[in-house]
Amino acid sequence: MMMNILVAGFQHETNTFAPTVASYDSFVRGEDFPGLVRGEGLFGLLGVNLPASGFINFVREKGHAVTPVIWAGAGASAHVTTDAYERIAGEIVEAVKTASFDAIYLDLHGAMVAQHLDDGEGELLARIRAVVGPQMKIVVSLDSHANVTTQMLALADGLVAYRTYPHIDMADTGRRAGELLLALTGSDKPAHRVARRVPFLIPVNSMSTMMQPARGMYDLLEELEKEGVLSLSFAPGFPASDFAECGPVVWGYGFDAARIERAVDALFSRICHPEHQWAVRFEEPDAAVLRAMQVAQTATRPVILADTQDNPGVGGDSNTTGLLRALLRHGAQDAALGLICDPAAAAAAHAAGVGAWIDIGLGGCPQVEGDAPLRGSFQVEALSGGQFVYGGPMMNGKASDLGPMACLRIGGVRIAVSSAKAQLLDRNMYRTVGIAPETMKILVNKSSVHFRADFAAMAEEILVVRSPGPFIADPSQLPWKHLAKEMRTRPRDAERPV
Repeated sequence: MMMNILVAGFQHETNTFAPTVASYDSFVRGEDFPGLVRGEGLFGLLGVNLPASGFINFVREKGHAVTPVIWAGAGASAHVTTDAYERIAGEIVEAVKTASFDAIYLDLHGAMVAQHLDDGEGELLARIRAVVGPQMKIVVSLDSHANVTTQMLALADGLVAYRTYPHIDMADTGRRAGELLLALTGSDKPAHRVARRVPFLIPVNSMSTMMQPARGMYDLLEELEKEGVLSLSFAPGFPASDFAECGPVVWGYGFDAARIERAVDALFSRICHPEHQWAVRFEEPDAAVLRAMQVAQTATRPVILADTQDNPGVGGDSNTTGLLRALLRHGAQDAALGLICDPAAAAAAHAAGVGAWIDIGLGGCPQVEGDAPLRGSFQVEALSGGQFVYGGPMMNGKASDLGPMACLRIGGVRIAVSSAKAQLLDRNMYRTVGIAPETMKILVNKSSVHFRADFAAMAEEILVVRSPGPFIADPSQLPWKHLAKEMRTRPRDAERPV
């Protein structure tokens, strides 16, 4: 049977400890994501690495039609405002009430917390189910940082998560969601679902599938999926959302109950034993800069410092100055840092012009104790309108606009300054202000893991640095209030070497 499938997307990763909320305008702009689109505007995203594009391309190849409703995403931050949630969720539910369709696909994140409710995705599914009833098939793609809730599992016929971090398989995940939807609608038998909740939080930095243990988990997942399983997923979760169901989950679907149970149990066991395999080594700013300077003396490639606690991709505002101050304190040369989001500094640079010196206070995060703007005299080396296209494997082909941008130099450090915040995950973000990242001795990227997709191959060494910022990279150091009592905030024996 050829189907007409309703398609909608609503993505946000919520750090409930972050300083800045996600307003409706955040979704209109898109920030790290494409800006909000409606109806056939979704077809303009089909060349971008997004789950919705992978899903639509796949089901159309199979002869099915789609009814596109809306796609909206905003960069990670604190809570989604009530206004933003209700406006976007309301559009989706209204389309469900009025459109004609045979199945539903949703491109969601899985870690959305709104000002007025904890489980953004579960609530959206509940509202949709109230309209369509229990028989309508609903399949959802999720980020691997999803905090998968009981409600999400119960109300969706299928949930499918990313298998890479950096997320280079977003479109592939949409395709897998399409395969699962067609398998479910094409069978007379109901699929069995099995899920297991991992009892400890996993730090974001240890989730990278470019390293162990995460790479091995997904290799095992794909092997187990071959054993008579429809779909198997592991979401390590987003360990900065303070609500009861925050945490990692393993789940899967299959027509053979015994096989899916065995597969989920095998993957769960590998994840949990030993727990300390997920521990992360963080460097402190001064030690990291000194190490980078030492390596850079003989290296032919840049040393990269990940400023993980000011990563806009997990809720930072991309404006802390701790690592910048450490670079200057130790006299680092041929170093570049990106991005500092400071619209006033960018405007001052544009007003002064290339070659001018400007005396300003740059950056500074009011929510971080002691992180005042860095006051100094900066030379304007380059200016840009902030428009560029991502060239790396993660967001390849996505056009972006970060507003007026500038390259400011102080001492031996060049700083890519933007007017809008975005995670530094693509080399073109440096190039748009005239910085050739490959030629630098040291790069400081305000990112946790996503930068590895485009930068790992060019790096001499990568250090994860715990410079003061609004995203606390060690979940055990967060002031939890609502986390389930049985959920541990760190793996057991986290100090033991793997």
